[in-house]
Amino acid sequence: MSGFALIVAFVLAIVVMIVAISKFKVHPFLAIMGVSLLLALVAGIPLTNVTNADGSVTSGIPTVIGAGFSGTFTSIGIVIILGALIGSVLEKTGAALKLADLVVKLVGKKHPEIAIELMGWVVSIPVFCDSGFVILDPIRRALVKRTGTSSVAMTVALSAGLYISHVFIPPTPGPIAAANTLGIGNNLLLVMGIGVLASILPLIAGYFYAKFIGKRVKSADEVGDTDAVVKTYEELVAEYGKLPNAWNALAPILVPIVLMALGSIAAMAGWTGTAFAVCDFLGKPIIALTVGTIFAVIQMGTAHKMGDFYKVTNDTLKTVGPILFVTAAGGVLGKVISSTSMVSYITSNANVLETVGILFPFLLAAILKSAQGSSTVAITTTAGIIAPLMGALGLDTPARAALTVMAIGAGAMTVSHANDSYFWVVTNFGDMTPEQGYKTQTLCTLVLGVAAMIGIFILSLIFR
Repeated sequence: MSGFALIVAFVLAIVVMIVAISKFKVHPFLAIMGVSLLLALVAGIPLTNVTNADGSVTSGIPTVIGAGFSGTFTSIGIVIILGALIGSVLEKTGAALKLADLVVKLVGKKHPEIAIELMGWVVSIPVFCDSGFVILDPIRRALVKRTGTSSVAMTVALSAGLYISHVFIPPTPGPIAAANTLGIGNNLLLVMGIGVLASILPLIAGYFYAKFIGKRVKSADEVGDTDAVVKTYEELVAEYGKLPNAWNALAPILVPIVLMALGSIAAMAGWTGTAFAVCDFLGKPIIALTVGTIFAVIQMGTAHKMGDFYKVTNDTLKTVGPILFVTAAGGVLGKVISSTSMVSYITSNANVLETVGILFPFLLAAILKSAQGSSTVAITTTAGIIAPLMGALGLDTPARAALTVMAIGAGAMTVSHANDSYFWVVTNFGDMTPEQGYKTQTLCTLVLGVAAMIGIFILSLIFR
């Protein structure tokens, strides 16, 4: 199967998967894996590996499924485990509550959604949004207890802040790759500046949508009685006795962020030799979070709770296991899609969308994002498609090229659903069902993408 029929099959597969999960209560892992297998069969992916006449090998369904599953573990599995372990330690020692106190003192008790959204926006500039959510989730949970705010509202606000900078602002890989492809790789300061401006409207829209949906959706950890929330917080503080100091509480989170940022800066600045090798090594998320875990262990020691470390680790692995497997299943679906001719069909028919100017990269990236799940893949693929068309579209000045990077980024977060690992990270860590995830994460990313594109269109009238 190829062409438009394949797109129809994909849409039907997504509908079947959503109905199976939400209506018939099929476990997301089984639903996603089952739909992935059916889609692979319908799309005509061979049953086994096939050697072509030119010597190349076309992967069969078992290979594609295995690659999608293992690829997710390779890219984010260890990061999720280490990040969750750091979060567990922060909760065990009371450091998460200390951080919540710091944030509340900074922005006030009445504005926790703004606080967590802005924290996410800053953190995700050097850090992948998946990793950032795992790192900041303990603070989100503590703020919910500290302020009595809706858990869902805080989850959506954090997710929005992380996602916005992830697709707009270097040194995250997507915007850097797009800038290089579109010929402004040496002017990343302009891209970062435009990225900050492009973030304003979606940040505002994300905040209001978080407030809106938080009143209508309740997660599993939601507590309906505000007095009970305050009481729980006070009881927790009493149990810890003395909370860790600010540095001790911040180190397991702040140090990995600084290391990942340093690694990105080293690559962006073109460092070479030993300095680059060391920064690049320490900046890898797995290594950076390992260092953060070491600081967490130190925190356990200073809190005189090392005797609980084994249990904390064991409980963390039990919690993270289901998240990892569902996330990996989403990776399988994305791999099946990328192994079909859908992306090439969309690419070959891109001329249909060319007449819409700055909206063209947005629409193309949104289609690719929704089809295969990865924002970074959508960004880099879209940039490659429109690079030859920049002159024809009137987007070949430095400022308009930077706006094109933003338009691609806006499309690349529209929308996050079941084939996106970030959807499952947000849904599972936010204690929400998949059906609630569609109402919160999926609809929020639609709101963010549209709001971002409106802002980018306005900027395109100013910057020439």
